[in-house]
Amino acid sequence: QVRLVESGGGLVQAGASLRLSCAASGRTFSSNAMGWFRQAPGKDRDFVATINWNGRITDYGDFVKGRFTISRDNAKNTVYLQMASLEPEDTAVYYCAVSRFGRIGALPIEYDVWGQGTQVTVSS
Repeated sequence: QVRLVESGGGLVQAGASLRLSCAASGRTFSSNAMGWFRQAPGKDRDFVATINWNGRITDYGDFVKGRFTISRDNAKNTVYLQMASLEPEDTAVYYCAVSRFGRIGALPIEYDVWGQGTQVTVSS
């Protein structure tokens, strides 16, 4: 059974940092791009970051503005999202996902395996 398990979320104050992890099991995803999305209550799921299969190409949502860094460790079948300078507007459930493709992508439809999400709450 293919599973993605996110961890590292929590409650932090504005300006703090968090590192999210997403561990995959059930099969290897070293040939697939991976991504992070987020969804706040009452809002659509937004693209946060994506990384290609070998980790050399990344892309970010416009709101990231250099604050977040996506990385991956294919030996551990894990993708990370390092978040800094967090703002209350970053409050959301963060989901990791595996793409159908090896290239980066910003659309949820390109991803076919999703984790259950981890809550990030940023207080002002």
